[in-house]
Amino acid sequence: MSPLSIRSELPPLAALRAFEAASRHESFVAAGNELHLSPGAIAHQVKQLEAWLDLNLFDRRARGVSLSEAGRRYAQSVGAILDALAESTRVLLRDARAAQVVTVSAMPSFVTCWLMPRLPRFIDAWPQVEVRVLAAVGISDLSRDMVDVAIRFGPGHYPGLKVSSLFGESYRAVASPMFLRRHPQLLTPRDLLRVPLLHDEIEPRVPLQIDWRRWLSACGVTIPVRLPGLWFSHTYLTLEAALAGQGVAIASEPMLGDKVQRGLLRVLFEGKSIEGQYRYSLLRLPQAESRPAVKAFCDWVLAEAGVTA
Repeated sequence: MSPLSIRSELPPLAALRAFEAASRHESFVAAGNELHLSPGAIAHQVKQLEAWLDLNLFDRRARGVSLSEAGRRYAQSVGAILDALAESTRVLLRDARAAQVVTVSAMPSFVTCWLMPRLPRFIDAWPQVEVRVLAAVGISDLSRDMVDVAIRFGPGHYPGLKVSSLFGESYRAVASPMFLRRHPQLLTPRDLLRVPLLHDEIEPRVPLQIDWRRWLSACGVTIPVRLPGLWFSHTYLTLEAALAGQGVAIASEPMLGDKVQRGLLRVLFEGKSIEGQYRYSLLRLPQAESRPAVKAFCDWVLAEAGVTA
């Protein structure tokens, strides 16, 4: 029998729903309440189904209805079929929604300083795409962690992944205008040894990251055994301390964002910029961009970073 002929033998779906609800409750009133229909409408739908089947599905009595033997057997099959249809519909809708979700993993400071200020532009361009942002430092197993896109800082070698280099880092010394008014004597890098320095904790995965010792050495400053200052676990915390006037920080262009243009921070010693050895990279599984939402996000990140895909 062809699928078309099978479908021609299917009873009306509305009548089946009315019957299934009435069979569970053995009440047209309760079924009507569940389906937001009147008891009369439920009774009409059941009558229509009984006429189509040429069988009595309910025994009618003065005080209500009860399932006939045929109705009881039919209710078991119809209930299972409607449950399966509902589950198939839920799975279909879930998968359709999931196709429009992009899960992004990036370092906390990168998320705070670079990604978050720019995300509204992506959302404006792709309002149908839902972006989930996970702050993480370590390299993710993208398949296991259900991550679509990762942005990481390191040497740029990530086997098994599609990798796009975004940008490197050029470190400059910065401080707030308030701090500089209190410390007008900061004329050369050597003068920094007399003020509080704001330090990032070095991430073990990137041991050659530029810190104050490397930065001052590159500027020709003899480094004492102990450098004064405060230590922070993430760059964004270091920059918050600098904005609050607590000391001088070293930070890269990606992390500074527009803080210098807006006058929130000032660059010390123009021209004293130290290049780091690591780069930010956009990572994804080779097949990830087959999903339009992921492809759109990756293209957008590359464009924001000034990289040609």
